[in-house]
Amino acid sequence: MALFLNASLSSTSKPHHHRLSFPTTSATPLPPFLRINPKQPQQPPPKLTLSLGESISSATIVALLSASLFFVHPALAFKGGGPYGQGVTRGQDLSGKDFSGKTLIKQDFKTSILRQANFKGAKLLGASFFDADLTGADLSDADLRSADFSLANVTKVNLSNANLEGALVTGNTSFKGSNITGADFTDVPLREDQRVYLCTIADGVNSTTGNATRDTLLCE
Repeated sequence: MALFLNASLSSTSKPHHHRLSFPTTSATPLPPFLRINPKQPQQPPPKLTLSLGESISSATIVALLSASLFFVHPALAFKGGGPYGQGVTRGQDLSGKDFSGKTLIKQDFKTSILRQANFKGAKLLGASFFDADLTGADLSDADLRSADFSLANVTKVNLSNANLEGALVTGNTSFKGSNITGADFTDVPLREDQRVYLCTIADGVNSTTGNATRDTLLCE
């Protein structure tokens, strides 16, 4: 009996261990370009470096390019148009200068000061006197066809026998005190007040076109 109990106790006192088993999976190998070889030393990324001389040269080039955007040699600025009169005449003080008899086709005199300048007999077809000061200038016998006198000061100017056919005089162009004897104003778009004033002083016939000044101004 004792032996039976001991055997039973011994058989029940020993715990039973159940081992859990899991299915094993094999690891998926990495592609070759992702594999790291521990024996191969890793190279650091290349660094972009410039020598001191290269840095200075680069900075100098940039500075020169920047400066060229802001500074222009005066001889290259505001030259007259066309093949004639290549001197700098725009935005200049040319008071008293002698242009008599010269060919200045399409010359650019915009915003210039031309007081008492001499343009007697000059060829000034298509020239621009936009916003210029021509006070007291001599434009007698000048060819001023299609010239631009917009906003110009043409007071006390000698326009005797000048040909102004098709000239532009829009804006506040003033002819006060000017001599227009024999001047030809054919197709000049004058304001009514300008035309009325010029008719009060108009006289003579243009020797080149044969047109009477009063007729070209449509005076009554």
